[in-house]
Amino acid sequence: MFIKQLYTGCLSEAAYYIESDGEVAIIDPVRDTDEYIKIAKERNAGIKYILETHFHADFVSGHVDLSKKTGAPIIDGPGVE
Repeated sequence: MFIKQLYTGCLSEAAYYIESDGEVAIIDPVRDTDEYIKIAKERNAGIKYILETHFHADFVSGHVDLSKKTGAPIIDGPGVE
């Protein structure tokens, strides 16, 4: 298992890249999704899931863009859209 926190200081936001057996889950991605795709490619892994833990009122999430780029489904909690 490989886990990497991607912290965006200007937003005080942490996203997470979690990989196991070549499958990746991205938790709370920021709008610029290139870094997640880059890491997955470097590690020869595929992004399989995108998780949104809560509504982000202070920044634009990258969940929709990342899903379009990778085909990974968006999994969210109650009231998250």
